[in-house]
Amino acid sequence: MIDSPVNTLFKQLINFDKSISQPVYIQVSQQIINAIQRNYLTKGTILPGTRIFAKLLKIHRNTAVAIYEELASQGWVEIIPNKGTFVLEPELKTAKIKATSQKINQAYNYAKTTGFPFQKSFHLASTAELTNAKYSINDGKPDLRLHPINEFTRWYSASMKRKTLVKKWNKLNESSNSLFQTQLCNFLNATRGFHINPKNLISTRSTEMSLYIVSQLLIKQNDVVLVGNLSNYVANMIFQQTGATIKTIPVDADGLDIDYIKKHFIKNSIRCIYICAHRDYPTGVKLSVERRLALLDLAKKYGFAIIEDDYDYDFQFDGSAMLPMASADSNGMIIYLGKLGQSLFPSFQTGFVIAPENLISEAKNYLQLLDKQGDLIQEQMLSELIHEGEIYRLMKKNIVIYKQRRDCLCQLLTQHFSEIAHWKIPAGGLAIWLQFQPKISLVKLAEEAKKNDLFLPKTVLYQDKNTCAIRFGFGHLETEEIAIIIKKLKNAYNKLSVS
Repeated sequence: MIDSPVNTLFKQLINFDKSISQPVYIQVSQQIINAIQRNYLTKGTILPGTRIFAKLLKIHRNTAVAIYEELASQGWVEIIPNKGTFVLEPELKTAKIKATSQKINQAYNYAKTTGFPFQKSFHLASTAELTNAKYSINDGKPDLRLHPINEFTRWYSASMKRKTLVKKWNKLNESSNSLFQTQLCNFLNATRGFHINPKNLISTRSTEMSLYIVSQLLIKQNDVVLVGNLSNYVANMIFQQTGATIKTIPVDADGLDIDYIKKHFIKNSIRCIYICAHRDYPTGVKLSVERRLALLDLAKKYGFAIIEDDYDYDFQFDGSAMLPMASADSNGMIIYLGKLGQSLFPSFQTGFVIAPENLISEAKNYLQLLDKQGDLIQEQMLSELIHEGEIYRLMKKNIVIYKQRRDCLCQLLTQHFSEIAHWKIPAGGLAIWLQFQPKISLVKLAEEAKKNDLFLPKTVLYQDKNTCAIRFGFGHLETEEIAIIIKKLKNAYNKLSVS
């Protein structure tokens, strides 16, 4: 009896841990249930008696009795006095398996590696870093605490109740332009100097999705893509993943050096150039008017596309924002990427692409693959917020707050860092380009700051033979938090100097 097939199966199958809080009888009963569900134990199979079962597993007989009673209570076995315990086939075949630690079936020890080869995406390795620090600096993100929660609840509820919403769900493939596309076009025409219609635009989940779609359309293996010598790391990852060859161009006080492109590249050798004309990422430098015109002229002569990423157009504090290059593009050389709703919670912000109609038509095909369903509730709500002027109002309201935070940061930097670093007060944007002179080890600075409960992610540190700077994002910080962080950063610098 000891060597019966069922007993042999139990020896291979059942494994329990007396050190954990879950009772042994539950652990074992769940594993037997798992074996029944997988047809290792078929209907009518007789299980060993409780004495033999206890000896087999080296457990107390009372535990063996408890195991069978647990199985019977769930309908997995039937206990017939003087005959034995028999496996049943319960009507509820989809009962949830809660097996703990198994041997041969390993139900919940899912494989860590595939049994087949696949192409690894080295360029898409995550740059995320984990931290328990109370304070942190980012690259210039908005403050989620400024999201209008009470108003948002009302707006979202109103959008959900619209009778037209269900009709829209049932007409996802209709050819006419949506209200959201129309409203977004009107908004962009009014605020960014465009003259577009819905055929020139698609909306996406994010700028990153926008850039990914555009890259799939534009770039083939080994195509040359030009970026600033200090550029957006996420954009570079996307370009590299498409197989592009990235070439860097110097950036000075007037932005990207267009003459450098003329001297080092020839016609038809460039596929596209990625640029943040309004505020260079990460330095915040604005591309001058002269260079904008020169770049547009060069793009036409050389036959390359310009990808203009206007990631923080809405955050302009002093004077008027310079209109996008794309608003004056009559030759169809520019693909414009932007964001809407940065004063809202991230899940209700949206990215968009503006380009000539033929490219947008192809981009929509990619969007259908990536996000066919879209978010009609989000679009409904944003349409109404645009129409009622709420988006513009929120933007203006938050700009006042962000400007105060910028001024607070600059004042504190003057007090604590004026002799060891330099910076320019930005006319807009949510980050300051803080350059250290003399140069220090930014990695060691981050290590010292971490000891003082301040996190400096590697993605905001820029250091090479010519650069020693931090892209200091302040938008997410209140003035009191800025003061604390500046003191912590200065303490970290002082400790670094002593060592």
